[in-house]
Amino acid sequence: MKMGTAAGTKRMVAQTCLALTAGLTVAVCPVLIGTAHADPVPVAPPLPFPLPPAPPFMDPGFYNPDPAKVAAAQPGEILSARQVNLANFFLIPLNVRAWQLSYRSTNTRGEPIPAVATVIVPYRPSATPERNLVAFQFAEDSLSQNCAASYVLQMGSLPNPTNPVISAEFIEVQAMLQLGHAVVVPDHQGPNAAYAAGPLGGRITLDGIRAAENFEPAGLPGAATRTALWGYSGGAIPTAHAAELQAEYAPELNLVGSAVGGLMADIGMAVDYNNATSTFGGAVLGGLFGVANEYPQLDQFIERYMNPLGKGLRVVHQGQCVALQFAAFPFVNIKGLFDYPGGDPLRAPELQPLLQELSLGHRGTPQFPLYIYEAPLDEAMPINAVNKLYDTYCKDPNAQVAYTRELISEHGIAAVSGAGSAVMWLNDRLNGVPAAPGCSNRDVPLQILDPGAAATVANAIGQTLASALGMPV
Repeated sequence: MKMGTAAGTKRMVAQTCLALTAGLTVAVCPVLIGTAHADPVPVAPPLPFPLPPAPPFMDPGFYNPDPAKVAAAQPGEILSARQVNLANFFLIPLNVRAWQLSYRSTNTRGEPIPAVATVIVPYRPSATPERNLVAFQFAEDSLSQNCAASYVLQMGSLPNPTNPVISAEFIEVQAMLQLGHAVVVPDHQGPNAAYAAGPLGGRITLDGIRAAENFEPAGLPGAATRTALWGYSGGAIPTAHAAELQAEYAPELNLVGSAVGGLMADIGMAVDYNNATSTFGGAVLGGLFGVANEYPQLDQFIERYMNPLGKGLRVVHQGQCVALQFAAFPFVNIKGLFDYPGGDPLRAPELQPLLQELSLGHRGTPQFPLYIYEAPLDEAMPINAVNKLYDTYCKDPNAQVAYTRELISEHGIAAVSGAGSAVMWLNDRLNGVPAAPGCSNRDVPLQILDPGAAATVANAIGQTLASALGMPV
């Protein structure tokens, strides 16, 4: 076969190498990748078993490369790459092709930052002529880079009982792999673990898609790749912001749909909703500290007005993974941790621009189909904020929004119950099935009762169990 370009030659070499090494632990031939802005970057082979991967804080060369190198790159440009072995629950090998990419992204002040994403490609063929891509954002909800998906998903990473959500949500990733789609998983909280900083996570997510599309061993058709977004709870925050930011930040991407559930549409309303009343209060407080990791104006406000008890709780929260964010200090009086002379700290004039930036709906309606699912009885995310967002989006005559409210559910149950319907909706968009025009909303007891939803969930679990026997995905 004649390959008329250098890019085509590199792709042929990459595909040949993958074909030769699919069944081996260590790659036996070099693979080069590149973008229009950079020289080719070598792909390092995976670590030999049983050598464990280093946590991010012990791996600065990959997670925090030379700032000058980052600044010289374009958003989404790959800085380094390595093949990795993935596992369910740290030790059960997953038979897929997987790599980690270190790439350049942009923070909320327009400054270049490093980011990391995991690219996963199944062995099974795509249902379409060109393979599609899903950007899956985990509910990391943590204040440490060591809780990030790129580390937790690797075989031999240290088991961490305080970080169980990523291992559980990985089944949803595998549901998309089993349908023949590639998946990119960005560490969307960035190098400073900015939990709940949606605009930052949105940029990192979009640049992760760019990096995956530029990574030739993944075999994707570049910017033409049909791509969907998916995230729940803490993963819905960057997903929804990425959907809103795409038209301005990454207009070349071919996004065909976005699914979000358990969505925090308005951080101010979330603080009001959880203040001294919710078992999820500690998680929301942790999110406040995570936002402060990205926004100096909030960090300075906390330093100036938070009382000693609040600052002590910040010390406890920092560096902790998701379970301790949720378990620590339920029913905490978040506003009572501030000695703000004006009364309610959320009404401070200096915080209003930030609260606006962190909320959804003010950038306009994403110009591709959206699927939103929410439980009115959600303990953490106020349904009124999501209802308002739906109404805001649907003022656009071109909006395509399907909104489901799950009536007898709550935050955790809706995550499981809604997964099957989300998979089916996303799969249709990726395979070219048009979404229904306009906006629609419905109230259902449980989404898992939707036709085909229970079977989709059962199949994903069954296939995941089968993969424990070494079956290729």
